[in-house]
Amino acid sequence: MSAMFRSLSSVNYRLWFIGALVSNIGSWMQATTQNWVVLTELTDNDAVAVGVTMALQFGPQLVLVPITGLIADRFDRRKILMVTQTALMVLGLALGVLLIAGHATIWHLYAFALALGIVNAVDAPARQTFVADLVAEHNMSNAVALNSASFNAARLIGPAVAGFLIVLIGSGWVFVVNAVTFVAVLGALAALRVDQLRPRKPRTRGRGDLAAGLHYVRRRPDLIVVFAIVFILGAFGMNFPIFSSTMAVEFGRGAGEYGMLSSILAIGSLTGALLAARRDRARLRVIVGAAGAFGLATFAAVVMPTYWSFAASTILIGFTAVTLLTTANGYVQTTTDPDVRGRVMALYMAILMGGAPVGAPIVGAIANGLGPRWALGAASVAAVVACGIGLAWMVVARGLRIVRDPDARFGLAVTHHGQGRADAPGLVDGVRQPAPAITSPIAVVAANPPEHSCPRTRPEPPVPAEFSEEVAVTSPIPLPKRGWTAPAGSAARTVRGSELTSRRREPRRNGLRTRR
Repeated sequence: MSAMFRSLSSVNYRLWFIGALVSNIGSWMQATTQNWVVLTELTDNDAVAVGVTMALQFGPQLVLVPITGLIADRFDRRKILMVTQTALMVLGLALGVLLIAGHATIWHLYAFALALGIVNAVDAPARQTFVADLVAEHNMSNAVALNSASFNAARLIGPAVAGFLIVLIGSGWVFVVNAVTFVAVLGALAALRVDQLRPRKPRTRGRGDLAAGLHYVRRRPDLIVVFAIVFILGAFGMNFPIFSSTMAVEFGRGAGEYGMLSSILAIGSLTGALLAARRDRARLRVIVGAAGAFGLATFAAVVMPTYWSFAASTILIGFTAVTLLTTANGYVQTTTDPDVRGRVMALYMAILMGGAPVGAPIVGAIANGLGPRWALGAASVAAVVACGIGLAWMVVARGLRIVRDPDARFGLAVTHHGQGRADAPGLVDGVRQPAPAITSPIAVVAANPPEHSCPRTRPEPPVPAEFSEEVAVTSPIPLPKRGWTAPAGSAARTVRGSELTSRRREPRRNGLRTRR
């Protein structure tokens, strides 16, 4: 199996991947339909109402973060997911029935979004960290990236199917179809081989459990930078439902074209997730670079004159956004202590999703008052600010530099002094580094170096600063062969074999004759 899909060699992970893919398709169908219903069926193209719906849906993750992270760390994550996925299925079915019966109002949608947010607040950290129970430690980063690929493959399919079904059978039935898709993930959870799940240390209650994740992050300045970038982009940059729905209306398009925008964006998202799966580990500099690239991509979308050119620009937006989120998720999980991983991931998800209550109403108001292109422009500015924060920290705290390197692809290489984490100085970007020397580094060469050793590891012979008689007398010179006679007229004499023998008996060190 190729390195990109190496986590699928685990039976348990394969079952989870397939079940989650089917359920994610239904979830994207529901999310697309929900925003379209709010914008066109229950209001008169009110982008602020869409923003309020997003705020209610993602706000609970910010408020409940201490409790939800502790739940993920303390209890069986498989059982947690079975409860939360069942609750999500019931909620989707209930709203679908209301819409089909024609009794749904905007307040019903707000209540549904709030209940969905509460359940997702418990579900998200358990689902994100459940990957650690399914695969070995060295495959965790790959499994996280494949999870993101599954999520974005569903984004590619779900919105387009939702747009088609809204026109064909009506919005209410889309919620019912989503409820049916939860059977796949519940079946996968039931079919997992429990004896092959990675064992977890039993946890006991202790003082400060709720705040342990927050205290851990406070000691990790690199995680604080990641969280700052994710919060800014989550609040102002990744309001895709607002961007897609308002731009579809801007171009005079309907539900089908709105769903198509989300699917086209998912082409780039899926590509970014698969490329992230190829990397051996998540790196902080990729997160910072992706933030800057996202700013450029959203700025390009602002100036697109037609629907199809705008749709094409969303591919780059999706690619940069998922590259950032997948790498950030993998970085947080693989560099965090397993004992607090659930609480740290709950904090990460709260910051990512909790930014929506802050930014979505503001972005919606900008789209209403100034137009959707200005909302995209605000996202571009936010991304540039996030990139600037990351670059500033890497330059100041890690001594980030760009140096010339003839062996690099473009003749330039990025280096830093690698101070690493505050609580574990031996880790840089999640990889353990050799301990720094207390004194100045010195070259150590074996007494008898092997013939295949790298020439760079052998010390060069000392080069005298200037000529002196003492150096000339003591420096080694090559010896002639036995019985060699100098040419006629030369002052040299024949070297006797006894002299050669006596010289060969002199001790050598590292292939050089010892000076006396």
